[in-house]
Amino acid sequence: MFTVTRIYSDAAGESHFEDIAIPLTESGMVGSLSEMIATKGIIFREVEPSYDWDFHTAPQRQYIILLDGSIEIQTSLGDTRTFSAGHVLLVEDTLGKGHKTRNLLPEKRKSIFIVLP
Repeated sequence: MFTVTRIYSDAAGESHFEDIAIPLTESGMVGSLSEMIATKGIIFREVEPSYDWDFHTAPQRQYIILLDGSIEIQTSLGDTRTFSAGHVLLVEDTLGKGHKTRNLLPEKRKSIFIVLP
């Protein structure tokens, strides 16, 4: 299993975390693989050390792969989690109250967005 943290909005517009397990199938020498997921595009991003974005919604459904650094995300209900290099997020709170994101380390941070259809 491969764990991804989903950020989504409920019917009242409140944002939540949910850990989802993506099943993997043993595929020999290449390791264990998930099923293919259709994507729309990929975006490379770098943010400044001072990155601290107040409540906002995601611009579209997307996976975010953290390449370095460490961030804190807070939901509209006040739940907070810390994520660092190697974590994968599925951000789906495109409506509602959104979430906050801030850098925890005094360095530029790189990530990749994989936009979903």
